Amino acid sequence: MADAESGSPSAPPLRVLSWPVLLVLILLALALFGDRGVLRAIQANRHKESLAEQARQMEAANQNLRQEIERLRSDQRYLESIARRELGMVREDERVYQFRPPGSSTDQPPIQTSR
Repeated sequence: MADAESGSPSAPPLRVLSWPVLLVLILLALALFGDRGVLRAIQANRHKESLAEQARQMEAANQNLRQEIERLRSDQRYLESIARRELGMVREDERVYQFRPPGSSTDQPPIQTSR
């Protein structure tokens, strides 16, 4: 207690020690949370990986579309199957029978077409 009363320089004041600690804490906070901090870098890396995955998926979809375009240009059977499925087209020597769904109560007979 005699040292504290006499003002001897045996222990540095608390203010002198707190400035370097405060400076280190501020630099650490900037390194973690700043615009170019570690957390932003991790977030940017995750975003980059997400975009790369989207690019891979789009490239695969583009490749599928290129293959379908090539089949439409060169494969007559594929073209015919699409015309039959999506447009309901038939050949001249075929008959198409259309039936009412079960439970429908219309008095009209089923439509029969022939070509």
